[in-house]
Amino acid sequence: MFAHPDDESLLAGGVLAQHAAAGARTAVVTATWAPDSTRADELDAALAVLGAGEARMLGYADARNPASAPGQLRWCDLDLDDAVGQVVAHIRDFRPDVVVTHDALGQLTGHPDHRRTHQVALLAVEAAGLPHLYPEAGEPWRSSALYAATHPDSAVGDLGPLLSRVGKTLLSVPDDHVSAAVDVSGQLDRKWGAICAHAGQLRGERPLPALPARLDERRRDRILGTEYFSRIGLVTPRGCEGTPGSSSLLGGG
Repeated sequence: MFAHPDDESLLAGGVLAQHAAAGARTAVVTATWAPDSTRADELDAALAVLGAGEARMLGYADARNPASAPGQLRWCDLDLDDAVGQVVAHIRDFRPDVVVTHDALGQLTGHPDHRRTHQVALLAVEAAGLPHLYPEAGEPWRSSALYAATHPDSAVGDLGPLLSRVGKTLLSVPDDHVSAAVDVSGQLDRKWGAICAHAGQLRGERPLPALPARLDERRRDRILGTEYFSRIGLVTPRGCEGTPGSSSLLGGG
């Protein structure tokens, strides 16, 4: 799962599109923004491009924008047990083989909602398989793999300077922390189309989708054409070895 609308397209849009093209079911859980907001409409459009089903929005407020969900708690302020229980319910309902979320750094920029989502996803994936935890959330389900979308030091390349120009820092990990580098160049049209569906984020100077929009196509494709993931340890069901490039996926943002 991911924190905000557009995280799914930026960080795992290529993998989502690959899975959909291969006939796998995919779904996206998004922690923040109200379901009746413009950002929700944009998320619907992006998921349609990616073939990722209907949006599953938890509806909490962005830590840096309380107006994103008027009258709701900020996602980062929600009781941890409550947050985990809600995500467990989505996991047990969808029954994904592979779950993808943010890394511990809050990839890419350390946003507090990204870090909170990482914490919640780790707990929820394990709890979803334990029948004595959150029994009201449905029948237990054990996913075969949990991956964190991340960015290795060696691939900062064009992206680091783009972020620094708008006062953001790219938080990358040592290369040996990366378990999978997935070539998504075959899905770049769909990935870029999904990013562009978040039209409000293409305006302005600082939103992440706006940064590649200012590049020529060659540089943009170089940044977006590979997606990186770190596998996080789970007790894996026998015979199951999911990877972001080969198994069904639950995401969210």
